[in-house]
Amino acid sequence: MELAEDWLVESLRLYQDFHAFDLSSATRVLEWIGDKGVFVAGSESLKKNEILHLMLPLRLSVKENQGLFPERDFKVCHGGFSDRSVFDLKHVPDTRLLVTSGLPGCYLQVWQVAEDSGVSDSEELSSLQVLDADTFAFCCASGRLGLVDTRQKWAPSERGSPGPGGGRWCAEVRGGAQDPGPNIASLCSDGQLCLLDPRDLCSPVSSVQCPVSTPSPDPELLRVTWAPGLDRCLAISGFDGTVQVHDVTSWDGIEGQIEPLFTHRGHIFLDGDGTGPAPLVTTHTWHPRKPRTLLSAASDASLHVWDWVDLRAPR
Repeated sequence: MELAEDWLVESLRLYQDFHAFDLSSATRVLEWIGDKGVFVAGSESLKKNEILHLMLPLRLSVKENQGLFPERDFKVCHGGFSDRSVFDLKHVPDTRLLVTSGLPGCYLQVWQVAEDSGVSDSEELSSLQVLDADTFAFCCASGRLGLVDTRQKWAPSERGSPGPGGGRWCAEVRGGAQDPGPNIASLCSDGQLCLLDPRDLCSPVSSVQCPVSTPSPDPELLRVTWAPGLDRCLAISGFDGTVQVHDVTSWDGIEGQIEPLFTHRGHIFLDGDGTGPAPLVTTHTWHPRKPRTLLSAASDASLHVWDWVDLRAPR
């Protein structure tokens, strides 16, 4: 408890904003709709799982701190149930369509209000990302990466699997990146993180080892995300109860272990009486408009929204 109390005091200096919320069950997805709403969904097996549309606290919707607000918590706007566990959920921009996947079976489900349809698929995908109206990127659990243009015959530009025994992988392409260079981040369950140039997926620009004490206990929860409002920053989770923020500016061409710019430990220190096993972060996402604001969820059903302070910046 003493460590938790010390962290609570230190958090006054480390965070601009921090809101905690408890879901009915753990979620593995955090998907934005606009810059004020987020979708979450249950990932448990052998039960119906909720899909919820949550609105963020009103305080986060203003540009400046304007004191007290009548609504300081998350608000449930819409909800529904899935007969399957939801491991991945994507919102199709400018529509009310959602695409979900999860066990049992290799299915994609497309949702619109109360209607849904499914398509069978044999690939085990760890991540799927819509880049624009005509292109998308995929990453298989084996580490195979691909960029696909739907206007052309199926012939993705891709990197094959790194090899046997390489662990489970996930990846993300930096959205809106106009400059050439390593805009793809690929993360392995052993903590290895590669930056790749989309023009040459076969040869990583850099390969570093993130500071994780052990490989991920549940590699399906691995997540790497680029910050939409910060230049060359990304976050990783799925190894323990933390979320690490990294600045990749100086990574080009280097190998070896690197240190995070910031580590969110709130899911560890706010975990009840602290006597049981620490929760595992199940997913995280960046706020689309606020540069240093992230949402993270953990296996204890906690949901945090936090705005970290860059201690390198002049005060």
